[in-house]
Parts: sequence; structure tokens; C-alpha cells
Amino acid sequence: MSAEQLLIEVVYALPDKQILLSLHVEESSTIEQAIVASGMIQQYPQIDLQVNKVGVWNKAAKLTDLVEDGDRIEIYRPLIADPKEVRKRRAEKAKQEGRADKVTGGRVNPLRGQKT
Repeated sequence: MSAEQLLIEVVYALPDKQILLSLHVEESSTIEQAIVASGMIQQYPQIDLQVNKVGVWNKAAKLTDLVEDGDRIEIYRPLIADPKEVRKRRAEKAKQEGRADKVTGGRVNPLRGQKT
């Protein structure tokens, strides 16, 4: 490996498996160039870099950011559901089922209100 080459990883997770590719790229490579060089887009045509977000070591990144030696470039799939909406629906259901306080949304103490 020459001084101008960096060792990086490109990862993409499907629901049933994770693909991890290690490769050497030029020192001045962008994240987008590294992803293209990895062959990941050809192998998984559902990846659209205009839609899919990317990150480095679980931190959001831009396609134009330069890679550094040891970077783990992650290609994220679009979310199926908004996590905030899912939590809101789950809280509403808990209120309806009596598992959560209707005012505060906190858990209901099953022993509260019982006489001993």
C-alpha cells in the first residue's frame, strides 16, 4: 500500500444480511467516489445516492466529504415508518388499554388505588 492509498470499508445492511467490503482508495477520494469504487451500487441497484443517506461510523456525512484512513462508510436504507409516529401510536394504544396514565402518559401503577 502506497502513502496515497487509504484502507476503508463500505457497508450496506439489508433486512436479512449485511454487506461489508474493504477496499483501498486514493487519499483525495470523496465518500461518493469510494462507494462507486466499491461496486456496491452495481451489486445492489436499489441504492440511489440521491435518496439514500450515508454516514461514517454512524455519523451523518455528505457525499462530497473526503474519506480518511480506516473510515467505515455506511449506506442507509430509507425508513419504512417515522419512529416518532410509531412511538405516538404505541403510547395512544397503551392509554386506551389502561397501561398508561391518560393525562401524563406515564405507566400506571397497578397497586395504586388498591386497599390493603
